[in-house]
Amino acid sequence: MKIFEGLKANSEQSRGLIFSIALTALILIVEVVAGFLTNSLALLSDAAHVFTDLFSLGLALFAIMLSGLPSSDTRTYGWHRSEVFAAFANGATLILISGMILYEAILRLMSPEEVHSLGMMVAAIFGLVINLAVVHRLQGHDHHDLNMRSAFLHVVGDALISLGVIIGGIIIYYTGWYAVDPILSIIFSLVILRGAAKILYESAHILFEGVPKGMDINAVVAEILKVEHVVEVHRLHVWSICSNITALSAHVLIDADLHEKSKKVIDDINCKLMSCFQINHSTIQLEVGECEFSNLVCDIAHCDRNAHNHNHDHDHGHDHEHEHEEEHAHAH
Repeated sequence: MKIFEGLKANSEQSRGLIFSIALTALILIVEVVAGFLTNSLALLSDAAHVFTDLFSLGLALFAIMLSGLPSSDTRTYGWHRSEVFAAFANGATLILISGMILYEAILRLMSPEEVHSLGMMVAAIFGLVINLAVVHRLQGHDHHDLNMRSAFLHVVGDALISLGVIIGGIIIYYTGWYAVDPILSIIFSLVILRGAAKILYESAHILFEGVPKGMDINAVVAEILKVEHVVEVHRLHVWSICSNITALSAHVLIDADLHEKSKKVIDDINCKLMSCFQINHSTIQLEVGECEFSNLVCDIAHCDRNAHNHNHDHDHGHDHEHEHEEEHAHAH
């Protein structure tokens, strides 16, 4: 099936994700059971974060599967943007769950409940060891893919939370200070919220067709202008299809007497775009005369489809009249 071609094309990532999903599911079961048995909100908050880890890893795997689907007449970019939607869903889910944990932690802080610290520590140590194994397996795949980075951050955050739960368990075991459990839960929630907000912002930036992070469009223009025979660049758009596919479209004015060498100019521009900015999908319109649009960036107006169709029909009618006139003239 074509949906599995993405797994074959990204076999190393896919194997890492499947391995991580299996181990993360095991952590979730252990921590949920231990959380209720020990009455530890910190452990249950860790379990909630593990659930989002599982959700995140599953979405990352699903996004890889969708990326293997080919482009079509209705989806000319294929399914690459599914990665961004998955990352956005991860961030939104984390914010929701963090808010719920924060609310429960505040209630417990006002009225601390007894926590069985020994069982709490055993479950957290188990979670920490497994999470470190998952982090090691995913490391190296998190730098360029937003969805993989989202999943990686989920697991790293959970490893830190497991460490915090262990420290909290030690404090409760030796001091009997049960308030440390909700205090840790509040800290964990704030850490999770910060990471979730960042993922949410970055994925929304791509969905809103923002200029890729760290890219300066003036620097892009400067590189294009270095190409021999290029005079001016305008109507420039730079955006991301997903976190590792960057696209560009632009009007490029070249010397009027060099139009026959346009292929070389385009090849030189694309070479600079790829080597300097990793822009691997570009649409360049070459011009040899003055363009009615001269601004570097431009607004895109909404199109009145009804008016367009009406004008098209009107023009089409005139074409028919013209054809009839020509036929009539030839007949005479």
